[in-house]
Amino acid sequence: MTENTLPDISTTPKIALVTGANKGIGYEIAAGLGRLGWQVGVGARDAVRRDEAVARLRAGGADAFGVPLDVTDDASATAAAALLEGHGGLDVLVNNAGITGTMPQEPSVVTAANLRTVVETNVIGVVRVTNAVLPLLRRSSAPRIVNVSSTVGSLSRQSTPGAETGPVAAAYSPSKTFLNAITVQYAKELAGTGILVNAGCPGYVATDLNGFRGHRTPEQGAAVFLHLATLPDDGPSGGFFDVGGTIPW
Repeated sequence: MTENTLPDISTTPKIALVTGANKGIGYEIAAGLGRLGWQVGVGARDAVRRDEAVARLRAGGADAFGVPLDVTDDASATAAAALLEGHGGLDVLVNNAGITGTMPQEPSVVTAANLRTVVETNVIGVVRVTNAVLPLLRRSSAPRIVNVSSTVGSLSRQSTPGAETGPVAAAYSPSKTFLNAITVQYAKELAGTGILVNAGCPGYVATDLNGFRGHRTPEQGAAVFLHLATLPDDGPSGGFFDVGGTIPW
């Protein structure tokens, strides 16, 4: 795929939920889906930022609506699923919400509390939200689950001498490895149901997650996820991709 590849609008689903969509890559994923004519649920826990994002998306022509959602809270995920069902269902889930955790994260000094906090959002949060909306996805004609991961979660790259994998981070990087493994397990369980499940990496994007040090824009980072959200029915499942193609696990 390329960043300029556009899916066939006639075959795209109609309703998507993007978690953590009030800013950064999540916002641009929502904006991109909106430009394709989708209804986009802006999942975010901060009401003010959520409302502001919805207003900006609507001003740009997107059919956007707010979805109050804290991915670390069971009741919040259940309520979000009920809201979506009342809105007409769900075709695509983009699990974008994530955190880096506090520093330092060298394994000799990282705290158990920091590890738990990062995994709670980056992994358990994905499972929590996915399972809450899975009944809705099962009723879709073209259901897709897209998990926002990172190449720092690739054990192949982490174990390659000289490979650029960022700083030593015993909470954040392993959380993305864990997320990748969860992605594969969902793909195996849901094989044959029509639900395609994949993970993607946006590249090094300038967001507040990295102090805006990245060299790619959020819109560029969103491209791979727009591609995975609009895969054809015979598209891959259980894969890990960036705009250049397949990433080794």
